[in-house]
Amino acid sequence: MQITNEIKYVGVNDHKIDLFEGQFIVPNGMSYNSYVILDDKIAVMDSVDQNFGDEWISNIKNIIGNKSPDFLVVHHMEMDHSANIAKFMETFPNAKIVSSKLAFVMMKNYFGTDFENRQIVVAEGSTLELGKHTLNFVAAPNVHWPEVIMSYESSEKVLFSADGFGKFGALDVEEEWACEARRYYFGIVGKFGDAVQAVLKKLAGIEVKVICPLHGPVLTENLDYYINLYDTWSSYSVESEGVFIAYTSVYGNTKKAVEKFAEILKAKGCPKVAVADLAREDMAECVEDAFKYGKIVLATTTYTNDIFPFMKDFIHHLTGRNYQNRTIGLIENGTWNPMANKVMESMFESSKNITILPTKVTIKTAMNDETVNGLEKLAEEIL
Repeated sequence: MQITNEIKYVGVNDHKIDLFEGQFIVPNGMSYNSYVILDDKIAVMDSVDQNFGDEWISNIKNIIGNKSPDFLVVHHMEMDHSANIAKFMETFPNAKIVSSKLAFVMMKNYFGTDFENRQIVVAEGSTLELGKHTLNFVAAPNVHWPEVIMSYESSEKVLFSADGFGKFGALDVEEEWACEARRYYFGIVGKFGDAVQAVLKKLAGIEVKVICPLHGPVLTENLDYYINLYDTWSSYSVESEGVFIAYTSVYGNTKKAVEKFAEILKAKGCPKVAVADLAREDMAECVEDAFKYGKIVLATTTYTNDIFPFMKDFIHHLTGRNYQNRTIGLIENGTWNPMANKVMESMFESSKNITILPTKVTIKTAMNDETVNGLEKLAEEIL
């Protein structure tokens, strides 16, 4: 793949992986992106996953021929991007590594060496001259690891964005960008919105024509669309109008109440009602939808004097990612001692700008007229 006349793609696709980072379902695989800048000095941008070292080195050699790279630029030390650093340094003994100070500490942990005599340490404002191309480094700590650094190639206006603007999915599979990018962002970066906002402010005055992330497609058109989404996501703003209902149901009665509530919302003109069974749907997609919409309703059963495990896990995923600026409605089911609403509300006590609606619906085993009246009132409040 040619990014520009002098910037080439040398990454790989992974269709053997089932869980990214051991937790995220990736039915369309993953890409591990790496790039080469051809100039008076040749720079390779990042390594790839441990299972693709030979393929990656072959891709590099196919691009550079008999020449040797001068630099390996390491933007991020997570193992899916750094696993083949030692292999690269052995293959190209005259190359140097360019990375942040903390990245070299991590290399020592990973490989038993930090390549002391082959280091170039860069930080915010550092530059690397390659000839016609100049890399300008932008510190991006906690997007999403503390050592992360991005680089901006100023002659062709290309941003090498580390994990920023990445998505799930291999490059040889065509799919809509936003859904898998959103799931990726909130699953992996979501807790660090302030850090993303800081980087977006640094980049605001820079003209960017191409974004080269470490996962997913190279972005070349309508970049404002992607940047604006990142601004929305990282500021915990509302992306879409509507209501997201997340529920668990043991014997189907809570599910029936949720279905009735969805009908009521639609009848009252709610622009979008999304419903998810937390026990049966991808948890990462449920987290994604909770951040996508500004209003959510949580419906679950009282269970062992607590709440049903899938709901508890879901709320932990939200609060652990700094869930904020949202309106929440609560529905509980409990035959003799319903307490799920109280437990769920308490789990958001430390969250910022969370509004718990005053009407809290209680189902005592099965839905009845009183339940429906409560659902009607809750629907009026949330709309």
